[in-house]
Amino acid sequence: MEICIGASRVSVREPRDQASEASLIERCRRQDFEAFGQLVDAYQNRVFGFVRRMVVNAEEAADVTQDVFIRAFQNFQRFDGRCSVRTWLFRIAYHLCVDRARKNVRSPQEVALYDPSDGEAVDVADCRWQPEQLVIDDELMGVVESGIASMSEKLRSVLILHDREDMAYEEISQALGVPVGTVKSRLFLARAHLQDVVKRYLEAEA
Repeated sequence: MEICIGASRVSVREPRDQASEASLIERCRRQDFEAFGQLVDAYQNRVFGFVRRMVVNAEEAADVTQDVFIRAFQNFQRFDGRCSVRTWLFRIAYHLCVDRARKNVRSPQEVALYDPSDGEAVDVADCRWQPEQLVIDDELMGVVESGIASMSEKLRSVLILHDREDMAYEEISQALGVPVGTVKSRLFLARAHLQDVVKRYLEAEA
């Protein structure tokens, strides 16, 4: 089985309805390569986009993304349907990214700046971070991306899943295996960190 990962391949739309996805899932459970290829086509770009922001470079992101789908194919019989396939794939991706980070020597940019308590819940407004409304030039875009990269995996993953993937708190909770209150806490701290990074940049440029 060959899985092609990268920006040059255009993904097809996700399964149009629950019935078609359920049929696809059942075929994947039976190790149907053609069905699994459709699943890869439907989700690979979104998984790659998430992984790319969690690891050091595009080549590593491609390797991790391929590992995600290999792991999914090998374990599809264990998929119980209590969450969506998308959530399940992001859960696999998150854990693989964390495992990869633990094996690598962290650069100074990857040191965690915040580590919220798992038991602490913080109420945050359910709004989306939209960089196109904030970024006024390429340099500031670089500052934003660096700010995201400097977060811990815990904060970065929540920010990307909520604001880029448009996932609800409950779905992120399922994907990462943490309480909803923890998701809100991490999102609050991630946004606070990003706002602080941008603020310091703008003050320095003033």
